[in-house]
Amino acid sequence: MGPVSAIGPALLAIGLSFAMVLSPLPAAALDRGLSDFGAGSRAPSDGEPVDVELVLAVDVSWSMDQGEQEIQRDGYAAAFRDPKVQEAILDGVHGRVAVTYVEWAGVASQTIVVPWTLIDSKAAADSFAYKLATELPDRERRTSISAAIDRIAPMFAGNGFDGLRRVIDISGDGPNNQGRMVTVARDEAVAKGITINGLPLMTSDMGFSWGSIAHLDRYYSDCVIGGPGAFVIPVNDWSQFPEAVRRKLILELAGGWPVGRGGGGGAVVKVQDVPPADCLVGENMWMERQQRWMDDSR
Repeated sequence: MGPVSAIGPALLAIGLSFAMVLSPLPAAALDRGLSDFGAGSRAPSDGEPVDVELVLAVDVSWSMDQGEQEIQRDGYAAAFRDPKVQEAILDGVHGRVAVTYVEWAGVASQTIVVPWTLIDSKAAADSFAYKLATELPDRERRTSISAAIDRIAPMFAGNGFDGLRRVIDISGDGPNNQGRMVTVARDEAVAKGITINGLPLMTSDMGFSWGSIAHLDRYYSDCVIGGPGAFVIPVNDWSQFPEAVRRKLILELAGGWPVGRGGGGGAVVKVQDVPPADCLVGENMWMERQQRWMDDSR
């Protein structure tokens, strides 16, 4: 839907349809703007001023095993202990951020693991990491990115904080296959002044996971993310996850957030022309799977 813009020093050749720079990460970062539906606005809040209100929304669907879900938890915990991430927090305009950690799967599966937490010091960041490390993830069925967005978007209201930015960071290993269209949920959230970033986990073996699709990064870029400066960081192998999370958090929490590039600012780097992603691919795959079950039962 939107352009792909460079946000770092060099283009990475990783065979993706669109790519942009995020420094030396093995996975490139994809970026989309708001030229297609426009940035939204939100009413001011009386909460405590922070640089960003950040929701970490992590997929815990059955397509990932327990070990992979623990890699996610451990990756986020390690990132909040990282000196560069802590520096990004403390060097912001206010020197503090508000973060909450939510796990999601199907329409009725969204769990707040760590509630809204003020991080304004190394000790606070370490404490947030400790809370993540002591909770065990719980696997759930189906994948509803739209329901996750719908559940999370109202969490900013009355949370006690007033951020310069409001961000939902969604990680997942497959397309939306339950609930309403993800693009509708995304657009409504963006209209409220929320930015949605993505961490597509392109780690599934296509032969063993029915819900996997090729070019999940493009699906996230076209169908999931939105808002000023929104970006995608694909993870092609689980070994990349900790570094991808660290870099993503530095971008989201640092004061140098690249806001407002959707209006035409920033260089456009096109690696290869490919058709836009089908934003109903997950729903169509689920319907085909249901039809096969019906046919097999006859």
